[in-house]
Amino acid sequence: MKKVAAPAAAFPFARYAVFFDELAAIYAEMDRQYSAAATAYGFACSGCADNCCLTRFYHHTHMEYVYLLKGFFSLDPRTRTDILQRAEAAEKKAVQADAAGQTHRIMCPLNMKTQCRLYEFRPMICRLHGIPHEFKAPGRDPVFGPGCAEFVRGCGEQKYVRFDRTSFYARMADLEQRFKRTSGFDDKFKKTVAGMIVAADAGAAGETADETG
Repeated sequence: MKKVAAPAAAFPFARYAVFFDELAAIYAEMDRQYSAAATAYGFACSGCADNCCLTRFYHHTHMEYVYLLKGFFSLDPRTRTDILQRAEAAEKKAVQADAAGQTHRIMCPLNMKTQCRLYEFRPMICRLHGIPHEFKAPGRDPVFGPGCAEFVRGCGEQKYVRFDRTSFYARMADLEQRFKRTSGFDDKFKKTVAGMIVAADAGAAGETADETG
C-alpha cells in the first residue's frame, strides 16, 4: 500500500500562522452569516442525492490550498493514505470523463461516511454553497445566484434573505495577494480538493527526496 509522504520542508506551516489565523477568522464570519441566512429560511443541509461533495468545485487560492494541507498533514498516516488513494482515483476518473467529453460526479476524497474529515479546513465554496446569494463587483450591478437543487425544492418559494458574498471575496483576494508575496507563490491556481491532495503528496515526496538523495 502506498503511503503518503510526510510534509517535510515543502510546506512550512509555522511560517504562515498569521495568515492562517486571518483566514480562520474570515471563515468563521462566513459560517456565521451563512447560518443566519439558512436559519431564516429553515434550511438545513442534511445530505441529499445532489450532494455538493459530488460537485466538481475548483478552488483558486494558494492560501486555501496550504491551509487545507495544514489540516491534511495533521491527520494520522493511515487516514492520509486512505484520502490520498481516494484523491488519486477521483483525479483519474475526472481525466477519463473529460477525455470522453462526459460530465461526471465524483465524491470528494475528504467525504468519509458522509462526514468531511477536514471540515474545519474546508475551502470557501464548500462553506458558501447551498443558499441564494449576491455579489457586487466594483462599478457593476449585483449578480444573484440561486440556491442548490435541494434548497430550491424545500425553500425555493420563500422571499430572498440577503446573503452578500462581496466582502468575503474582497477579503479573500486581499489575503491571497499578501500570502503570495510572503510565500513566493506567483502562478495562477485552479484545483479541486482531490487535485490539492495529489499535488501535496507529490510536493512533499519531492522535498523528502531532495533532502535524502
